[in-house]
Formats: sequence, structure tokens, C-alpha cells
Amino acid sequence: MDTSTIIPILIIVVGLIFLASFFYFIPVGLWITAFSAGVRIPITTLFGMRLRKVPPSVIVGSKITAAKAGLNVEFNQLESHFLAGGNVQKVVTALISADKAGIQLPWERATAIDLAGRDVLDAVKLSVNPRVIETPPVSAMAKNGIQVRAIAKVTVRANIERLVGGAGESTIIARVGEGIVSTIGSSDTHNVVLENPDRISQTVLTKGLDAGTAFEILSIDIADVDIGENIGAKLASDQAEADLSVARAKAEERRAAAVAYEQEMKARVHEMRAKVVEAEAQVPLAMAEALREGNLGVMDYYNLKNIQADTTMRESISQTGTGRQGEGEKK
Repeated sequence: MDTSTIIPILIIVVGLIFLASFFYFIPVGLWITAFSAGVRIPITTLFGMRLRKVPPSVIVGSKITAAKAGLNVEFNQLESHFLAGGNVQKVVTALISADKAGIQLPWERATAIDLAGRDVLDAVKLSVNPRVIETPPVSAMAKNGIQVRAIAKVTVRANIERLVGGAGESTIIARVGEGIVSTIGSSDTHNVVLENPDRISQTVLTKGLDAGTAFEILSIDIADVDIGENIGAKLASDQAEADLSVARAKAEERRAAAVAYEQEMKARVHEMRAKVVEAEAQVPLAMAEALREGNLGVMDYYNLKNIQADTTMRESISQTGTGRQGEGEKK
């Protein structure tokens, strides 16, 4: 291939690369679309978006949408929010929805809500159409010991001013559950709750449970009220069982102490008897020793034996008389 053929090919290739680069960095078609929609945007602005790695189609499309809805949003605002990591298209859609619904939603607040991680479009929809949150069954005990279970339906709408930093739905559910428990617990009987369930919703609604949350509570309705167990009777029964177990333990302790004391007394009696037997065994030996050494005469020994015999006879007579007297009393 000669030089005369290569040069035209190179010129064509270079021209194609130049045209591709030109139309990439300067989207003429997008500029024409914006111009036809009545949105004026300099070519240099589109070129700068490419250099900053901002998709011009997203920014220009959002600008056209806002302009057609009558909103004045600058390109710099759209581009800055995109670079901050926000969802430009959703913010613009939320602004249009808020404007049509008559809700005051400035650009700064909308972008702050979006950057905070909340769905700004869903928040606007929730401000227009309130949402109903159903609490799980909440159990509480009235003063008479009867358990009452209640389910509440809470109607809320978004509070645009408190979306940034405000608590979510879980906080609303927790606070409503706490209010239900407090109201049921302050009731004298469970019949009071059953006869007037609105008392729960009225009491809970006056507590200002939506303070510090991203929502505004419109109403609290009791969807269901049911009777549970007799907690008071169950607690009393458990307490009686516990007291009985304690009493049994103390009685067993006293019985064991009495048995131990009895065993100790028997041991002491046996010990004393053993000592008496031992002492009695020493008496004949002592008397024999006294006779050998002359400290005790024979007549003294016989007199002592007579005294012992007389004492034994008197004891026998007294026992016999006592037995006869007992038989007479029986007769």
C-alpha cells in the first residue's frame, strides 16, 4: 500500500476519533433537546459536566422536568447535589409533588432529607396521604390482676420539618405501646377497659407521643381488645406455693434439730449411766479395801446392809401402794 492511500485513511480515522470525542464531551443532541424545551444551557457547561464526571443527561433532564413544572432550579444546584451523592431526579420529583400539593418544601430541605438517607419523595406522598401503622398485640395487667391485650392502629403523616434527625416508625410504635400499658395498668378493673376502649386512645393521644419524631400522629384507634390470663391469681398462687415451701423447709429444719437434740440427750444419758455403773462397780472394791485396812468394822458392814435392805423394802412397798391406788382410781 503506497503513501497516497495511507494518508487519506489516517485522515478519516483521525476525523472519526475527533468527531466521537467532540460529540461525547459536547452532547449536541442533548443541547438541542434542552433548547427546544425552552431551557438555555451553554455548551461550555455541558463540557464541564463531562470533565467533572457528571452525566449531563441526568442534570439536563431534571432541569427540563423542573422547568416544565414551573420550578426554578439552577444547574449548579442540581450538579452539586449529584456530586454530594444525592438522587437528583427523586428530589426534583418530590419538589414537583410538594408544589402541586401546596406543601412548603425548599430545595435546601429536600436535598438535606435526601442526603440524610430518607426517601424524600415517599415523605411528600406520606404528607399528602397519611399512613396507618398497626402495633403488635400489647399486653398489660389491670389493677384487679386480669391481663388485657390490645392492638392499636395509628394514623400518621410525615412532618417535613422534622424528617432530618427525627425518629422513625419504630419509636411511634414503642411509645404507643407504652401508653397502652400505662392506661390499662391504671384501670381499676379489666371491665373498664372493655366497656370504653376509646379511653386508651384518648389518654395515649394526649401524651404527645410524636414529639421528636418525623411524623405527626393524627389519630389512635383501638382495633382489638382481648382478655388474657388472670395474672393476679397466678401470682398469688405462686406466692402461696413459695410460702408453703418455705414453711415446709423451716418445719423440716426444726424437726431435724429436735431429732439431733434427742440423740444428744440419749447419748448424755448413756454416758451418765455408764459413769454410774462404773462408780457402783468401785463401791465393793472400796468396802473390801476398808475392811482389810480396818477402817470399816464387820458390824458396820452388817448395819449398812440392813439399811440397804430396809431402803429396798420401803421402795417396794411404796411402789406397790402407788399401783393399787391407780387401780382404785381406774375402778
